[in-house]
Amino acid sequence: MNRIEVNAEEVPLPEWEGALKNFTLKVLDEIRRDDWDLSVLLCNDPCIQSLNKQFRHKDEATDVLSFPLGETIKDRYLPGDIVISLDTLAENSRYFNISQDEELRRLLIHGILHLDGMDHETNNETEPMLRLQEKILTDLAGERICSPKGGL
Repeated sequence: MNRIEVNAEEVPLPEWEGALKNFTLKVLDEIRRDDWDLSVLLCNDPCIQSLNKQFRHKDEATDVLSFPLGETIKDRYLPGDIVISLDTLAENSRYFNISQDEELRRLLIHGILHLDGMDHETNNETEPMLRLQEKILTDLAGERICSPKGGL
């Protein structure tokens, strides 16, 4: 059984926290992972920019960061943490003309795949990790995290 913890930093914990947990559990089922204890942090741009600067030496906001841990303690796998900026998520959804809900689902999948050991050199859609990300997004197309219109 997988367990998901959702927290918020510098933004209120959203009312759709439970739906985010449920979607994340479905993604882990899709990639056939079990006994994971996964942490998701929702934040704003200043928070993620600070983390990006401290850990990646990039002084800019980004949409998602994954911090792998990869340890097993008492038969529980601790893959690490996913951090998502709700500010950049909203910008991305406007730029790509998609709902914020779709972008949130994509970022969660992306972060999970990174914690599962996958990576990509570019943002080219032919990258194996990005192809898998989009396949999972399609397979779970009926799932929603936030409002039907996709707003956060």
